[in-house]
Amino acid sequence: MAIQDFSPPSLATMDRLLAVSRRYFAPRLFGADNVDPQRPALFVGNHGLYGLIDSPLFVLELYRETGVFPRALGDRLHFRVPGWGPLLKRWGAVEGNPDNCTQLMQAGQPVLVFPGGAREVAMRKDEVHKLVWKKRTGFARMAIEHGYDIIPFASAGCDEAYRVLIDGNDFQQSWLGRTLLKRPRLDKLLRGGDMFMPLSRGVGPTLIPKPEPLWFQIGAPISTAPWAGKQGETDACWAVRETVAASIHGMLESLNQERAAARQQGWRRWLL
Repeated sequence: MAIQDFSPPSLATMDRLLAVSRRYFAPRLFGADNVDPQRPALFVGNHGLYGLIDSPLFVLELYRETGVFPRALGDRLHFRVPGWGPLLKRWGAVEGNPDNCTQLMQAGQPVLVFPGGAREVAMRKDEVHKLVWKKRTGFARMAIEHGYDIIPFASAGCDEAYRVLIDGNDFQQSWLGRTLLKRPRLDKLLRGGDMFMPLSRGVGPTLIPKPEPLWFQIGAPISTAPWAGKQGETDACWAVRETVAASIHGMLESLNQERAAARQQGWRRWLL
């Protein structure tokens, strides 16, 4: 079956599957009016710690508010894990590579990508609500090539559901990390230590995440028309990337300020 042949689950099904998570994290979505359901776009945002909490809830709230169910581009490692890869495909995710992205965009489907990928998921202690995109511009190139608008979005709260105790930097500097990374196969698997998932704690000493309210903000669409035909030019792709990053940074700053004010007044008022 071609990857573009996909029918989204019903909203009732998603509500049922994510009912506990939605009640626990009380997600709120702002800026849904920036989405035109009739105009396919590339949704680009920051990835939260571990990537398992924020992504499904963002998609659910986007689906609820706009009727848009984007196809997620995921790191290739997801699709190498027995059971997990097929599950992601069942919910519309595909391996994030140019060929798959091209097929989706040629079919006019909405697409979702986290340029930080697995590295952003493996958050360091000093990377709360920060973009870790390195030099990646692939998403910009694909959007320019296919004339897609980019809709930036920000996710705040997930990174605070845990307290990171040991991160990738600690691992790389430890005796164990240095020893393991000397082995070529492990070094490749862990991508030089970038793929080391941090050891954290949530509620008390447990792995249960703290019930941190998750807030999402969708920004104004960014047209790639000014760079039409320039997908092969490094400067053009970088300009698009930086425009998107600046929008997300601004939204994160605003969300964090608003969440801080809400915390002072008590979360309960904001969860009603």
